[in-house]
Amino acid sequence: MSTALHTAPGEPAPPPTGGATFRGLRPLIARIHFYAGLLVGPFLLVAAVTGLLYTLSPAIERWVHDDALHVPVTGPELPLSEQVAAAVATRPGLPVAEVRPSAEPGVTTRVSFDAGLPESYRRTVFVDPYTAEPQATLDTYAEWLPVRGVIDNLHRSLLLGPPGQVYSELAASWLAVLAASGLVVQLTRRVRARRERFLPRGGGSPRARLRSWHGAVGVWASVGLLFLAATGLTWSQFAGANVGALRSAMDWTTPAVATALPATSATDPAGNTPAPATAGTATPATADTAAPATTDTVAGTADRVLTAARADGLDGPVEIVPGDPGEAWSVQQTERSWPSQQDSVAVDPATGVITDRLAFDDWPLAAKLARWGIDAHMGLLFGTANLVALAALASAVIVLVVWGYRMWWLRRPVLPGGARGAAGPPGSRERPSPASVGVVALAAVLTGLLLPVLGVSLLLFLLLDAALSARRAAPAAVAGDEGSG
Repeated sequence: MSTALHTAPGEPAPPPTGGATFRGLRPLIARIHFYAGLLVGPFLLVAAVTGLLYTLSPAIERWVHDDALHVPVTGPELPLSEQVAAAVATRPGLPVAEVRPSAEPGVTTRVSFDAGLPESYRRTVFVDPYTAEPQATLDTYAEWLPVRGVIDNLHRSLLLGPPGQVYSELAASWLAVLAASGLVVQLTRRVRARRERFLPRGGGSPRARLRSWHGAVGVWASVGLLFLAATGLTWSQFAGANVGALRSAMDWTTPAVATALPATSATDPAGNTPAPATAGTATPATADTAAPATTDTVAGTADRVLTAARADGLDGPVEIVPGDPGEAWSVQQTERSWPSQQDSVAVDPATGVITDRLAFDDWPLAAKLARWGIDAHMGLLFGTANLVALAALASAVIVLVVWGYRMWWLRRPVLPGGARGAAGPPGSRERPSPASVGVVALAAVLTGLLLPVLGVSLLLFLLLDAALSARRAAPAAVAGDEGSG
């Protein structure tokens, strides 16, 4: 008959039982959590502050660029060709890269041009759809206006370009490690009551209260933080490239409509004259199709392409991308809130015939998950609720980092002269087992194959811990030798 163990009221619970490997691994997990929080904390703080600013960017964008985004409704919309022609007249000679027709009453039409700007930037003319009068010309970043583009790049690279992206990759990588390791530490630590692992408790020393709040908030935010880390890494510099290569190898890439048109041919291989094209079938490329898509032909063709796409069921906001000479134009829905509308078609610019179509429902599941994950990370999937959730997670990271530094400051030991020294990692007296160190070192090497920034920095943390442990052990060993003598 087994005897149940009971804890007297107010008495700390015994440490959780577990295998020898875990008992040796837990101190190492706690140390990694400590070193990562101490050394990577500034990067996480910058990422969280800029991320919090990003959640405000839609409102800031609407306020700063209201004159470019909105116009009074003064009558029916003019044909798209007239709006495009008005934009082209302001930028003669520049090739049209994209057209975004007005998506709702009172919203301008965007006509973007390739103007030799840095990658992802375009010169965009905003046109009043009711008068065809250009309202503003801005250098946009992808679909974002300048102010939101600056905030996005500040969050992603500190406005330093590719070198600056290492910071955000380091922060995203270690955000996942800190969330997972903190979860392990919090759920396995000694507490008087199980609820203290999930809810902060009052009383005790200032450091004890901080640790309670730090642990509880970390537990509740952990799932969201792991999500932000995983989705953020998908477009990071090194890990993102590896993820992209893996998706390509597994055929999980985002599909796109085929824009190639059949070669011009008067007869088929059997010598028969092709039947007239009907809606939904490809037609041979004509002389007009093969001609370069100049700014003049773009203005004249935009109506035909949009009409064909609308007739095929592409409602809501769309983007029109002119094809290269001899290619179809593509039209894609751009509604990224839930439920996503991302259907697309390819249209022969000479005839307005749909040559290919791709429904979002036909995307591979991995491509859908990637789309939804990125859109949720950017606050687009669930609208205002999504932005509020992101702001809450960013605020959680800020307070967790600040509390972590405060706890470290309060743990400073008193030196013989009365001064304060630097606090070491928690559980310094518990030596990680060699097996646990080997397991984590192997995990660092394997992780480094996909997440090189994380793998390299994790190995550096292990070396740092080994060096500091050896330094602390040396005086103890000398004292032991003197005592035995």
